[in-house]
Amino acid sequence: MALQIQPLADRVLIEPVAAETQTASGIFIPDTAKEKPQKGTVVAVGKGTKDHAMTVKIGDTVLYGKYAGTELKLEGKDYLMMREDDILAIV
Repeated sequence: MALQIQPLADRVLIEPVAAETQTASGIFIPDTAKEKPQKGTVVAVGKGTKDHAMTVKIGDTVLYGKYAGTELKLEGKDYLMMREDDILAIV
């Protein structure tokens, strides 16, 4: 089922990847010590502005700043809405 949301201008909706629950050595990380993810998948893209064409597209995996974006909860899932300028790289 597709999301019924269309970001405006140069905004992008991202679904963050799940935070790591276990270290490489097998130690479980409690919820209070988990790092906020900085990687996610683009699920919706705005049309851009006349001065700024959009670079990312739906399905791209991207890296973004630790404190970038606004957290949203849609249909029971967590998402981040941010400007394309807040995205650091496409992986």
